[in-house]
Amino acid sequence: MREHALDLPTLVALPLALPSQPRVVALLMRELLPELPNLRRLSQLFAADPALAAQLLALANGPLFGMARCVTGIPEALALVAPAQLRPIVQTAPLGLGAHAVPGMVMAAFWRYSLDAARMARALATTVQASPTAAYAAGLLHGLGELTMHLGDPDRAMALSKLFGPLDPRRADLELRMCGYAYSHVSAALARLWSLPPLLADALEHMHAPMAQPVFDPLAGVLHIAVWRARSRELQWDERALAVSFPGEVGVALGLDIDMVLRQDPIDWHADTGLDVLL
Repeated sequence: MREHALDLPTLVALPLALPSQPRVVALLMRELLPELPNLRRLSQLFAADPALAAQLLALANGPLFGMARCVTGIPEALALVAPAQLRPIVQTAPLGLGAHAVPGMVMAAFWRYSLDAARMARALATTVQASPTAAYAAGLLHGLGELTMHLGDPDRAMALSKLFGPLDPRRADLELRMCGYAYSHVSAALARLWSLPPLLADALEHMHAPMAQPVFDPLAGVLHIAVWRARSRELQWDERALAVSFPGEVGVALGLDIDMVLRQDPIDWHADTGLDVLL
């Protein structure tokens, strides 16, 4: 392992292929067979996979449409991008197959957690007058920085995982100490590289410490609490662990207490429904 971590610009410039869920790719390939696919079904499927959603948003915000930094959500992107432009994205998507698809990451857990965070962020956004569409997109994409760190600097990521796993709430602070940036900063840098709207990139940049901003960003606060809840669910924390770890200061800034947040768990995210995304 190198003595120093890769600096952030070098890391995000690496030609890394972020993997997608094989099931979602297969379903999308089937949905894209007709000349005029079902847009609602396409929205559901793209909204179920972080890497595919990122590619779609990057294309919609790219030079082809003249909409750089304007397209926030998946439905907006699909209104711009034609099916013929979607098919190459899906057909060339790398699949997250096998235990070593991303060194040190259990991809099934990562996908489940990412979808959980997206749904939670959307639910919380509706209670604090933030954009549910932006919250969902940010929640879905926020963990791509962790995949990038594992793919781009696997030895260092594995060394970090010996202390705290990738989905451990303490992981971001460890990354800051050991690398000089956390996964959320990588996700924000990727969002800017893909010309995503500042609303998303800024929320990702500040989601780890939203109270440190000169002006509090509600979307960053929503992400912070959504990620706390998604990780606590993934780690199956009991009531005491939830109570002592709840980010109360962020909750106060948003007008949310722990009971209000926990009530945003209306369905079993872990049930094998997979694609009940409502947009």
